[in-house]
Amino acid sequence: MRNELLKQAKRIVVKIGSSLIASRATGLRPEQIERLAGELAALRTGGREVLIVSSGAIVSGITKLQLKEYPKSLPVKQAAAAVGQSRLMWAYEKSFERLGVQVAQVLLTHHDLADRRRFLNARHTLAALIGFGVVPIINENDTVAVDEIRVGDNDTLASEVAHLIDADLLVILSDVDGLYTDDPRKTPSATLIPLIPEITDDIERRAGASSTFEGTGGMATKVRAAKKVGEYGVATLILNGQQAGLLPKVLNGGEGGSLFVAKGRRLTSRKQWIGYTLRPRGSVRLDQGAVDALTQRGKSLLASGIVDVQGEFEAGDPVACVNPEGKEFAKGLVNFSSALLSRMKGLKTQDIQQQLGPQEYEEVIHRDNLVIL
Repeated sequence: MRNELLKQAKRIVVKIGSSLIASRATGLRPEQIERLAGELAALRTGGREVLIVSSGAIVSGITKLQLKEYPKSLPVKQAAAAVGQSRLMWAYEKSFERLGVQVAQVLLTHHDLADRRRFLNARHTLAALIGFGVVPIINENDTVAVDEIRVGDNDTLASEVAHLIDADLLVILSDVDGLYTDDPRKTPSATLIPLIPEITDDIERRAGASSTFEGTGGMATKVRAAKKVGEYGVATLILNGQQAGLLPKVLNGGEGGSLFVAKGRRLTSRKQWIGYTLRPRGSVRLDQGAVDALTQRGKSLLASGIVDVQGEFEAGDPVACVNPEGKEFAKGLVNFSSALLSRMKGLKTQDIQQQLGPQEYEEVIHRDNLVIL
């Protein structure tokens, strides 16, 4: 299964960790960028489509600005990103140009992905670049992003990009070999796990315990990214990017890294967007009957099954559906505001019409706008 998945993957998102191409002491590491560019160019020659999500801009900017420590304030961090991003792109431009490959810079924020029109525009732009044989190099637009529109770490951004362009495989390159059975620094007998068919609670626990293996992201964020893309049909390979030639070797069936297998289903792009890109503005807690209707019978959500409404939202906003124990199990686009829904909860359709008057919709969330997580 592993070799077949890796060999057949045509469209690949490759996330390159900051520790591979940048150093607080020296700034960018051009020799590493050139090596990785060569390996990725070789994949393209072999018929693969490659998109890069690259860290390293802020670290590069810190060195250029001669900052003594990692910036704590947002303006200084954004200033470092602005300085470092141009240097990072120039390094990629030079490295790929020697190989006859064109690159393009694409900067995104969560706002670009959460707005459906902008999401589709970004999707079409990336598809056009791939069609022209250009390698997109993607990063978060750190110079303008604030907490409300930040994607977060680049592992998460890479998972969003994998969804954005319907990738076959997400590759996360860092300075670790993959996921181990335990922390190998503390347990010498720990072994690498080459294939993870399912991300269980035990796997997430191991990832959390190994989050100190590397720099900023950590193994926990990588496994979360793998879990996220796995839900909509994309496998993830976590691999040591410091070992020259390992990436093409593994993609051609060689040993190395940890491969997280995707779930069998593949949602439509729109449902992927609702379920895994949008951030809930609030939540509705359901009774068990409503939970069963949604998860077992594919029904839409009606007001009669709602026990409680949390947060402030408007019609059309994304909301989380939680079960009686408070666990989120679904997400969807709601047809009513939180103020109106607070008055409708628990009421049958005929009672809503009698007490609140005729409503435009019968369903609180139509099944076409609902994703079971």
